[in-house]
Amino acid sequence: MKILAIDSSGPVASVAVVTEDAVLAEYSVNFKKTHSQTLLPMIEEIMRMTETEGKDLSAIAVTAGPGSYTGLRIGASTVKGLALVWQIPIVPVSTIAVLAANYAGHEGLICPILDARRGQVYGGLYRFSGVTPIAEVEPCCTLLSDLIEEVNRRGEKVVFLGDGVPVHKETLTGSVTCGFTFAPMNKALQSAASLGLLAVGLFKEGKTVTAEEMVPEYLRQSQAEREREERLANRAHD
Repeated sequence: MKILAIDSSGPVASVAVVTEDAVLAEYSVNFKKTHSQTLLPMIEEIMRMTETEGKDLSAIAVTAGPGSYTGLRIGASTVKGLALVWQIPIVPVSTIAVLAANYAGHEGLICPILDARRGQVYGGLYRFSGVTPIAEVEPCCTLLSDLIEEVNRRGEKVVFLGDGVPVHKETLTGSVTCGFTFAPMNKALQSAASLGLLAVGLFKEGKTVTAEEMVPEYLRQSQAEREREERLANRAHD
C-alpha cells in the first residue's frame, strides 16, 4: 500500500508519500506563495523522489477541513483531479484529527485549535488509544471560552496546538486552570506525514470517497456565503 497525502488546509502546504510501515518522503513549504502555486510542483517532485507513479498508489489522502476556505478548496480540487486521472479513491481526514496525530502515542489530552475569527475557533479534544486518536469532543466551530470551559471541567493536563494557539495564547494562558503546555514548532501545525499515517488506517477500514463524492468540511459558511445570505435577507425585508 502506498498513499499520497496532501494538506493545504492552513498556512503550510505539505505533501507526503507513505506506506503502512514508513513515511517515504514529506515536503512542506511555508513561504510567500499560494497553495495554488506550490501544490502541484511539490506533488510532482515528491513522486519523482520516491519513484512513485499514479498506478502505484492505493489512494490519495487530503485534509478535508476545517481550515482556510481557499486552502480547502484548492486541496479538494487537486485531489479530485488526480483521483479521476489515476482512478483511485480519496481518503478525507479531519484537519483537527491530523493535528492531534502529531502527538501519536501521547498520554493525556490533546486540544487542536484553529482560529475561526469572530471570537470562535475550530477545535476538539483527543486522546490516544495506541496510535489512534479518539475524539472525546468532536471537531466543531465553537467559542474559545466554551472550549476552555470544557478543558477546565476535565481538569487534566492538556497540550494545545494549531495555528489558533499564537492568536489566542494570552487568553489560554490566563483562563486555563489545569496543567497545560503549548506544542513546539515542529508539532504545532498540520503535517502531511501525520495525515498519511491516519489515512492508512482509514483506508483499511474502507473509509474512502470517490472524486465525485469529495467535498470539504468547512464546519461553517465562508464569509462570502454569510455576506450573500445577509444581503438576500436584507432584500427580503425591503
